[in-house]
Formats: sequence, C-alpha cells, structure tokens
Amino acid sequence: MSAPLIGVTTSLTVDKSPERAYVNIAYLRAVQDAGGIPVLLPPHLTAEVQAALWQRLDGLVLTGGGDIEPARFGEARHPKTEEVAPARDELEIGLTHRALADNVPLFAICRGIQVLNVALGGTLVQDIPSERPGPIAHAQTEPRHQATHAVKVMGEGTRLGRVLGRLEVEVNSMHHQAIKRLGEGLREVAWAPDGIIEGIEMPGDARFVLGVQWHPEELVGHDQAARNLFTAIVEAARRRPR
Repeated sequence: MSAPLIGVTTSLTVDKSPERAYVNIAYLRAVQDAGGIPVLLPPHLTAEVQAALWQRLDGLVLTGGGDIEPARFGEARHPKTEEVAPARDELEIGLTHRALADNVPLFAICRGIQVLNVALGGTLVQDIPSERPGPIAHAQTEPRHQATHAVKVMGEGTRLGRVLGRLEVEVNSMHHQAIKRLGEGLREVAWAPDGIIEGIEMPGDARFVLGVQWHPEELVGHDQAARNLFTAIVEAARRRPR
C-alpha cells in the first residue's frame, strides 16, 4: 500500500515584506518517520487549487503558530493577542470543516487544537497568565524538545489514551492561549495539573479527530508516546476509504 499524503498547514509571516509561508521542519520529519508523505498547505491558495489538493490528501495536520482572530469566537482582541493572520485562520477553519465533512483523519497540534475548537463553535482563553494565572509556565523558556510539565489523560475509552499507550505523559509547552468553552461534538480528554485542557477528540471510532496542546513533533526523537501520535494519524489516513 502506498504512503498516505498528509496535508500540513503552514504559518504565515505577519506585517513583514515579502509575505512568507513557512513550517517548522520537525512536523515534516515526524510525518515522514511515521510513514506519511507531508504536503504543505499554505494560505492564499485559490479555491480551485485548494480543492484539487484536497482531493489527493489522505489526512490533515493542523500545526502550531500565532493566535486566531478573536472575532472568530465572538470576542475583542486581548492586549496580548499576537501574530494574527486572517488568511491562515480562513484556510485552517475551512480545512477543518472539509476534514469533518469528508471524514478525513485530522490531528491538531497547539494552535491547531484551538483552530479545531473554534471551528466547532468553541472559545479560547486569550492569555493564560492574565486570565488563568497558575504555577505552570505554559510558554516555556526551555528548549523546545524539553518536557516541562505533566499531562493526565482520561483512561476510560479515549482514543488519546490508547494512542499514547499511557495515561500520564511529560510534555513541552509553547502557548499562551487555551480552550475555554469546548466546541460542539468535542470532548476534553487530557489536562495539565492547573486544569488547562491539553487534549480533545471526537468520541467513537467512526472518525479520527484528535488534538493536543503540546508539540509532540519536537519530542519524537526521544519519546515513544509522541511517535505514537504521528503513527496514529498516518495509519488512520492509510486506512481511509477513498
């Protein structure tokens, strides 16, 4: 069976010229090492090009990056809102709806978990330090590959628990926003010690929709649980009926 094509969304420079789309290589390595072929999905593609690409894809990874425009979930911008790229919001929210409509396996990482939540009508904590202050530094200063806090996973019949292979993991943390009100059809399945939601999924085995707030692509070199996440999205994409 041929390797599945996995769409990987890109970041977009904000207030810089020339405008550039880019992605951290760690995502591409993680997808490749799991047996998938990464295909970059930058903003500003025409509708025709997006549709043509979509017909070829077997799975989707929503990557990390800047903040979502708060108007998308009915709020004004917080003073700490940063790196808002409306074209990226439009692309990723649109791709999320496509994936759900077409039952394309979807794995959402960091910003991606927030995109998934907002696309389904959820809201966000716009700045954890000012809105939900606590003992955990969710925007770590340590190297990206270093785990800095624990995450506990619900053990009763969750996809995330099965994929990770354990119910507590040590994760890295590079975000200042988080899920506030959960989007329709999603359930929270993992939490940091301070209660911040760290994992969500759609219940049941009929579709693969999974999101984590940490950055497993930076941990795959030394963490089996992180590798399991990318293996899971690639294998779900490989099995998807065409």
